[in-house]
Amino acid sequence: MPELLQDYVSRQAELRPNAIAVTLGSSSLTYGELDSASSRLAWHLLKAGCRRGDRICLLLPKSPAAVVAMLGVLKADAVYVPIDLTSPPARLAPMIRISEPWGALVSSEAVKLLDDILEEIGDYPMMIGSIEQYRLNGRKFTACFDMTEVDTYPSVPPETENNGLDIAHILFTSGSTGVPKGVVITHRNVIAFVEWARSYFGIEPGDRISGHTPLHFDLSMFDIYGTLSAGAELHMIPSALNLLPHKLAEFIRSAELTQWFSVPSVLNLMAKHGIVTQNDFPMLKRMLWCGEVLPTPTLIHFMQRLPHVRFTNLYGPTETTIASSYYTVPECPRSELAPIPIGTACAGEELLVLDSKLNEVPPGEIGDLYIGGAGLSPGYWKDPEKTAAAFLPHPHAAGSEDRIYQTGDLARRGEDGLFYFVGRADTQIKSRGYRIELGEVEAAFHSIESLEECAVVAMPTDGFEGNAICCAYVPRQGSTVSAAHLREQASRLLPGYALPMHWLPLERLPKNANGKIDRPRLRSLFQHDTAVEP
Repeated sequence: MPELLQDYVSRQAELRPNAIAVTLGSSSLTYGELDSASSRLAWHLLKAGCRRGDRICLLLPKSPAAVVAMLGVLKADAVYVPIDLTSPPARLAPMIRISEPWGALVSSEAVKLLDDILEEIGDYPMMIGSIEQYRLNGRKFTACFDMTEVDTYPSVPPETENNGLDIAHILFTSGSTGVPKGVVITHRNVIAFVEWARSYFGIEPGDRISGHTPLHFDLSMFDIYGTLSAGAELHMIPSALNLLPHKLAEFIRSAELTQWFSVPSVLNLMAKHGIVTQNDFPMLKRMLWCGEVLPTPTLIHFMQRLPHVRFTNLYGPTETTIASSYYTVPECPRSELAPIPIGTACAGEELLVLDSKLNEVPPGEIGDLYIGGAGLSPGYWKDPEKTAAAFLPHPHAAGSEDRIYQTGDLARRGEDGLFYFVGRADTQIKSRGYRIELGEVEAAFHSIESLEECAVVAMPTDGFEGNAICCAYVPRQGSTVSAAHLREQASRLLPGYALPMHWLPLERLPKNANGKIDRPRLRSLFQHDTAVEP
């Protein structure tokens, strides 16, 4: 097992220097080129004054050059902070202030964004390098170097002082209100998951891996380092294809992908548009998803059409590094309402369902889900208060260093020994005197054929009901769907008290930068827009 993440590419550069490591469109790099380019960048960063533990923000689109930047920062014993290029400057400025970076690496696409961020921040001394073959100039900055200068440095990596407990990157949580939290992830955190996943999934040099998620989202760390660990090929998917299901399906075919990994909303989109044919994607071996619940009808859709593919549900928040549990579906579910387990803990991980006093609840009962083990983050960057609130001492461990993370999710352990996600702790509501889990309500709507997408949220009211259940929905293409029709369909699956009171037809559900449904935005729409009454 390697000690540091950059060791993966150095090892593959020795074994297969001419093999393709990463590609996007017409741009690609071999393992030898990736190793040499990242080593040269590391030397340049050190010569420019970067020191061990310094943070470097990456304002880079998904590309082979961005992987060079990540590895170069790590080889300089520094920490990279990937920045979401689609977020507004006012949201990004606090992230950069909090991370207190020594510098930033920027591409031509991000010049205006960096200017706007610097305008928000005000005076802040920061070394800015261009990953282009020329200097980049903005209103607020002039790059101090470009890649032509980097190319003059040695192609062997500098000596490292870091070890596996050192920080590899800081990932800021998305979709939160107020100031985002920077989740600290160490080399050892990522390597623990990657080593398990490579072994479990059987990833090997001949694999062609999808790179769908954006670089600031922790799932991309598996795309990148899982690929590099095995000497496989990473096929980055242009972000312009995210809302084009036909193009995504064609990408899987033309790139002859053997592994697909994404959030469920992408799979929903492909399934609802009916673009996956019988025995499609002949080279695909594995389809993985993480980040949200995959509706069972969508899983059935794919499993019926792709009998040669292995389907695995992964679960885990950013604070526990990529994923902490897994469940490979043994056969196509027989019911569209059948829940898909989050399964069992990955090697080195631990899942616990506890009550309010941190005692384990009996099988079948719902409790709060906690995670411990190898993937557990050290905490939030420069925020000991929030770290202490979320990362608690392990209630059953003798060592004071053992901790568990409070996920904020509800779960139960079935009689089969598997863990089942029930919902967010804040989505179990009380309405009209009844306790209702919004995830179960949403699952019922996913089984309605005339809907392309749907999401359920709760809004507090002044009336006796306490909370009003609200449903936002996107009709399937060519379908005319009314709120009255949906209510009538849902009443066959749900008790009357669990039926939504307010409905909002949309052309598309709002998504956050990670591709997940933006529920805070939905609540805002229900608060300010005119909802439809059935």
